[in-house]
This record gives sequence, C-alpha cells and structure tokens, in this order.
Amino acid sequence: MRPLRKIVVLGANGAMGSGSGAVFASAGIPTVFLARTLEKAEAGRSRAEQLAKGKVAPRSIGVATYDDMARVIGEADLVFEAVSEDLGVKRQVFALVDRVRAAGTIVATVSSGLSIAALCADRSEDLRRHFLGVHLFNPPTVIPGCELIAHRETDEEVVAVMRNVLEATFGRVVVECADTPAFAGNRIGFKLLNEVAQLAGEHGVAYMDQLLGSHTGRALAPLATIDLVGWDVHKAIVENLYTNTRDEAHACFALPAYVQRGIDTGHLGRKTRDKGGFFRVEGKGPDAEHFVLDPATGGYRSLVEHMPPMPALVERMKAAIRTGHYPAALDVLCRAAGKEAEILRRVMLGYISYALGRVGEVVSRARDVDRIMGFGFNWAPPSVLADAIGARRTITLLEQAKLDVPHVLVEAAEKNVHLFDEPEVDRGRFFFAA
Repeated sequence: MRPLRKIVVLGANGAMGSGSGAVFASAGIPTVFLARTLEKAEAGRSRAEQLAKGKVAPRSIGVATYDDMARVIGEADLVFEAVSEDLGVKRQVFALVDRVRAAGTIVATVSSGLSIAALCADRSEDLRRHFLGVHLFNPPTVIPGCELIAHRETDEEVVAVMRNVLEATFGRVVVECADTPAFAGNRIGFKLLNEVAQLAGEHGVAYMDQLLGSHTGRALAPLATIDLVGWDVHKAIVENLYTNTRDEAHACFALPAYVQRGIDTGHLGRKTRDKGGFFRVEGKGPDAEHFVLDPATGGYRSLVEHMPPMPALVERMKAAIRTGHYPAALDVLCRAAGKEAEILRRVMLGYISYALGRVGEVVSRARDVDRIMGFGFNWAPPSVLADAIGARRTITLLEQAKLDVPHVLVEAAEKNVHLFDEPEVDRGRFFFAA
C-alpha cells in the first residue's frame, strides 16, 4: 500500500468535513477541500483553520470544486467523503469518485451508521476492496474516538493501513466494528438517549436530565445532548435503528410522538435557537432566560420556576463523587428505594446490558465497547460501571430487572476479574458532581 501523501475531503464545508480535514492537515498531510462552490470550500477551510487552533498553517489546505474532481481525486491517496447522511446522495458521490480515482486509492465514508456495503454496492471491484467506514465523532479535533468499519469485500491490508494511520498519524482511539446499523457507539448511545426522551414524555424533561446528570458518568445530560446533536439527526439515527434492528431494545428506538411534532414545527435543538428543543434560551449573557419543554403541550415553561427539587438519591450520589468515591455513588444507586431509584436503575442497567451485549455481534471485545463510549461519547464505559458495582451484583440486578445478562459479564464474575481494560485511564474521570 502506498503512503498517504494527499487527502481529498468531499463535503468539506460541513461540520464533519471541515473538522476531519482539520485533523488531517494538522498531522502535516496535504489536504484538499472539495465543495459545490469555491465559496463553500473556502468556508470549510476557514472553519478547519479555526478548529486546528494554530496547528495548520494559513492557506495550507487546498480548495476546489466538484468541477475539479477528476484532477484532484486522480492525485489522491485517500478520498474522505463527508457529504449529507443520505444513502442516495452518498452513492451518487461514490459513482463519480469511481470514475476518476486511480487504482489503489482508499475511499472512506464518515457515515455515522449507514451500511458500508450498501454505500459501495455496484461500484468497481477495486473501489469495493479499498472502501471502508471511518466514523469520527464530532468535533473530531476534540474527540479522539473513531470507529473503523470494513465490509466483507474490504481488503484486510486496507483495514490494517487505515488503523495504523488513524492511530499513529491522527491520534485516534480506534475501534473496529462490524457493518451493522449505526455500528457500536451510536447504537448504544442513542438507545439510551431515546429511552430517556421516551421517559421524559411521562416524567418531564428537567426531571430526567437532573436524574441522569454528570453524576451518572456523562459529560452532558441526555436530553441536552439531543439538543446539541439536533433533533433531526437524532430522528435519522433512531429510525434507522428501529427499521433495521430487531434486538432486545427495539422498542427503545421508537421516536416519541412529541419529538416528531416538534420536528414538524421546526424545533431542532440548539441549531434552531429561537425555537429550541428540549430547552430554549432567550437573550444572552447573565440576563438570558432559560425555558424547558412541556412534552404534553409542546409549549415552554420557565426552567427556574419549573425545576423539580433535587432528588435525595442524586444528592447522595454527588456527595460520594465529591469525595472521590464514585463506586460509593453507584452503591447508593443500587441500595436506594423509590421512584427515582427505579427509573435511574432501569436506564443505567439497561445501558450496561445493551452495551456489553453487543460484544460478539458488533465488536469483538468488551474493551471495544468501553473505548468507543469512553472516548467517543465521553460517557463512563459500561465496564467501569459494572466493575464499580461488582460483576456478581450487576448480574443479580440485571436479572431482577429482567434485562439480558451479557456473557462477558458472566465470565468476569466466574473468573473474579475486572472487565475494564485500560490501565492508564483514571476511571473517576468520567464522573462529576456539578
């Protein structure tokens, strides 16, 4: 395999295109941004230079339009596609790429969950052998997690080369995934996110985000995360999973009706600041007013006036974390009684069960799930939670909750060993008491 001397990014004016290009260019590899117009390519370059924070020399990223595709792609060693997350649109792009690429050029898609095999179906044999998924997480200049997805025709040497380049050159934490819907990270992560959105319809938005805040091992509460991602993107991911998977969590991928109603009226989260999503902000700075969605009516209420009281369970968990004892916080969760404890255990145990249950189906090892959730989503990896609770105790709680018990958890209990296999990672880094 020839070395990567030139990379071309398609769709470089988008968030993932410019962010990915910033990572490539920061590593010193000549990179060219392609977009429909030079203005859009220039906008992508400007955004990439800002994201790189001085690691990319001004104007070191080339720009061109799709009219220049034959010349630019013909010189590329890697073509990185980051156009809109639409199967038809992406397939049209790869048909064009196939006509102008040189034999042996690697072609990668940043798709967050579409079938890799379907994206390159009917293309030339050489393209299919050199085609794979490289799912970077947004923003890639900040988040190192990366999923590498081959399909059944991808050459093994191409996979090995890309893994080495992603790790050694671009500083990625790479997890190899099977070509399954939404791969590992989004399948696991959006199962929890959508489950919380479903529960918010019954218990309230502020209540659920308060219950599943930073003390549960995540940098941002679930519904605030959906607002950040965008309701439209969330819908696309969960509907893909609802349509194309039939596992034990199938019902958790059903988009709540109130979310669909919000999308229909233009409520997409942070990207629609005036309309909002689960939360809405009016004004700026210290005088800004914060509002929270009422799922029943679709209206908004003052967050200050309708913030539910902090559950005692949450206070006790945070108190334990403040003293540096996150296992004690999880012990509080396991022992607590009442509605809050039941809801929180349901979500947290469901996360452990579903995530570790993908071992053998989507990834090879528990470590793979842990890495993509820890370094892609910035959530406490499921093995960290299971180790803190204790493997045998986790199994008992899963059985009581009528949730599947993953085989890797049974093996850990039988051998009396910890599951989390990252000796240099501080497990407590995932828990905050904000």
